[in-house]
Amino acid sequence: MTTPPPQGNPFAQGQPAGQPQAPYPPQGGYPQQPGQPGFPPQGAAPYAPVPPQPSGRKLSFKTIKNIVIVMAVASVAIGGYIASRDDANTAAVGDCMHRGSTNDDNPDLEVVDCGDAKAQYEVLAKVEGKFLTDAMASSKCETEAKDFQYVYTQSGDGKDFLLCLKDHKK
Repeated sequence: MTTPPPQGNPFAQGQPAGQPQAPYPPQGGYPQQPGQPGFPPQGAAPYAPVPPQPSGRKLSFKTIKNIVIVMAVASVAIGGYIASRDDANTAAVGDCMHRGSTNDDNPDLEVVDCGDAKAQYEVLAKVEGKFLTDAMASSKCETEAKDFQYVYTQSGDGKDFLLCLKDHKK
């Protein structure tokens, strides 16, 4: 024995079996003729789709200006640090120095490689502290490095020191 198929729409979900579905209401009006303005067909949008807005913010002139200022200040600070890395205050015993100026008050000593042709002096001793006169500096170099030839003192940059130097033999 077989069972008869259920009554009604077998594809209808959530409806009890055997209950007929309501028919669609009749579509009224006249058919639209091509080229005539009218209502769009059902399911179509009455306008063209709008592209989505970009999610990023635009940078204002003030923001860009502030970024440029920060970068300029950072560049100057980094450049100053790099330029000062080879000054006399970074010299250590055994380093070679080059004199960048003929001015005796500011000889502009810089650390160079001892194999470099610019190497003129060799650091024999470096003594921290303030030396008020050349005589005090020379006497300190005599006790620290007997065969020194030149004395270089630096003060005022927050780090006072004395370098005892001799000519570099090439």
